[in-house]
Amino acid sequence: MSGLRALTTRGRSFIGSGLAALMCAFFLGEHDLLRIGVLIVSLPLLAAMVVARTRYRLSCARRLDPPRAEAGSEATVTLRLENVTRLPTGLLMIEDTVPYALGARPRFVLDRVEPRGIREIDYRVRSDLRGRFVIGPLSIRIGDPFGLVELTRSFTVSDTLVVTPQVVPLPHVRLSGEWTGGGDSRTRSVAAAGDDDVAPREYRQGDDLRRVHWRSTARYGELMVRREEQQWQSRGALLLDTRRYAHRGEGPRSSFEAAVSAAASIGVHLAREGLGLRLVTDQGPEHLTDTGLSWSLLDTLAVVRTSSARSLEYGVAALRQGGGDGLVVAVLGGVTVEEAQKLARVRHGNMTGVAVMLDVAGWERPDLCDGEEYQAAQATLAGAGWRIVRLPAGVSIASVWPAAGQRGRFALSGNGGS
Repeated sequence: MSGLRALTTRGRSFIGSGLAALMCAFFLGEHDLLRIGVLIVSLPLLAAMVVARTRYRLSCARRLDPPRAEAGSEATVTLRLENVTRLPTGLLMIEDTVPYALGARPRFVLDRVEPRGIREIDYRVRSDLRGRFVIGPLSIRIGDPFGLVELTRSFTVSDTLVVTPQVVPLPHVRLSGEWTGGGDSRTRSVAAAGDDDVAPREYRQGDDLRRVHWRSTARYGELMVRREEQQWQSRGALLLDTRRYAHRGEGPRSSFEAAVSAAASIGVHLAREGLGLRLVTDQGPEHLTDTGLSWSLLDTLAVVRTSSARSLEYGVAALRQGGGDGLVVAVLGGVTVEEAQKLARVRHGNMTGVAVMLDVAGWERPDLCDGEEYQAAQATLAGAGWRIVRLPAGVSIASVWPAAGQRGRFALSGNGGS
């Protein structure tokens, strides 16, 4: 029955034609026509029986290169099929399940796979949209040489391709801030104090024997080692404004996508410079895994979506909870003076605050420029000691990022300051 259900249009046409020939032969009494009708009907039935009784055993593996791809770039998907039986396969039609955003479903035809044979098939996918896309499962259509029967069988294995925001390399900008750290000694190291002035401690299981301090060992009569140097790390926070009403435009060319790309570029740049970073949105803090700050940040930003929030209240509160942040970078859409005042009060002491302010009016209409509200919010943050980086439509974050190192100055579109 599974073979009959797998009949193709050609197979059904054969059966219909054969039945018509048999009826004509019965009424006309033509024996030759009867033989032709029997042959036409039996051919798809025999093909269905053979295909239904076929017991192929195939293993499938899928490899993504790279497993993370930037929006607008390509990734290669490699399918590895192995015939694990001692019988060769017949005609195989292979189709992989791919989301619409990655392109059309790839289809391939394999004529024959020998016993224990292996075939590898490559195809490319590309997406202009961020997100996590499930690729698979793979389906195989087993057919007969005449194209009368196709039986579909599917694997259960699927893989996930992460399409991250576009990351733009940024120039180095000196950003001051508070430093925090921990270790055995907070005030000195061996290099600064000298070998004779080091503060040793007793040996503990697992300590590196190269750190043994022999003079102290002889003095105390037990094995002593040098204390570890203080491990300093700069801490910072990255605020991303995801409010829907604060952005303009649709799709990959919207101001929201530009803000996500700018946040990803800044976050990766700071993480590579050794900054311990946390991500905050207008919804509050976002959890970053311990698999590597850059990859964790990109994975989180790959699936971030606009919110229905109307204020930055929760985001500002999350920034205040991280009192040890030495640097705060806020990537903002359209903000009011009141919102700018609340954000301005987050900065205190020696904290460095950088506000990347998108001129969202330009994403709605290219001929529009920043309005009075935008300029007033800009002035409010600058008056509180924030460094302002203005990001107009169509301008790369890399061209205006140097303004983050200029205190009390504004960035013009493309020239870094005025």
